[in-house]
Amino acid sequence: MGRTRTIDRDAVLDAAQRVVTRDGAARLTLDAVATEAGISKASVLYDYKTKHELIRAVIARRVCEEESVFRAMREKIGDGPDCAIQARVSTVAAGVADEDRAVAISLCAALAQEADLRQPIRESYSARIDEIRRTATSPRGALLAFLAAEGLKTLDYFDLHTWTKDERRRLISDIEWLIGQDPQTDPD
Repeated sequence: MGRTRTIDRDAVLDAAQRVVTRDGAARLTLDAVATEAGISKASVLYDYKTKHELIRAVIARRVCEEESVFRAMREKIGDGPDCAIQARVSTVAAGVADEDRAVAISLCAALAQEADLRQPIRESYSARIDEIRRTATSPRGALLAFLAAEGLKTLDYFDLHTWTKDERRRLISDIEWLIGQDPQTDPD
């Protein structure tokens, strides 16, 4: 009979995230994660055969966590018209936690260097955009609102600009206004 697994995968991913945040993705090693988690390297290797696999798992988990926040907001808003874009804007309005910012910044180098690490993020964005288009009363306006909200979120994630509370509130209001707009496109 095989040994019962006692190492929690989430504990390994928590340790990997702490190492990435502290040292950066480029310096992450399986040894460093094992030390951070207080387990053997073999225990890390049991679930994640390579550094690349471990970083991909951290990214996938971050995408799932962000989707969980969105789904909770979506449930709170309900199934009315524009529900998907309203939930997206509401999650952006909440801002970015310092821990999330630190992880995003630390993972950037890995994302830039390894195209396949971006795949879970690409898939998530495709699903977000499809859902917004499906549920929007004005798909073009909703898409513009999504792009504006994502721009605001990106500035937050990378700590590139800090808005005052009033400025941020006005920006969110303007983004919400975009949702119902129906921009005319030039056929040329």
